[in-house]
Amino acid sequence: MWKQIQGLGTTVIGISPDGPEKHRAFIAKYKLPYTLLCDPEKKVMAKYGAYGEKMMYGKKVIGVIRSTVLVGETGRVIRHWKRVPKAADHAAKVLEYLQEP
Repeated sequence: MWKQIQGLGTTVIGISPDGPEKHRAFIAKYKLPYTLLCDPEKKVMAKYGAYGEKMMYGKKVIGVIRSTVLVGETGRVIRHWKRVPKAADHAAKVLEYLQEP
């Protein structure tokens, strides 16, 4: 769905605590067409609710929380999907939202 999302004038940026080396390998492995930013101190991720307490296999842990934040042209958050349970299905939901009148 990359072409449809991009066709709507949307810029996609990923962020994780991993360093550039891991990002390059991840981008190559999954053929990602967008930029991944490094946040080793998890400051930006924490501000957007993408790092913190979560449940994993029935236990509370601290870690990356898969989420999507849609930021408008003015820099304000328009929509925040705080927890993305199925990454494979999520792009369709984002595209659907972007196409709404």
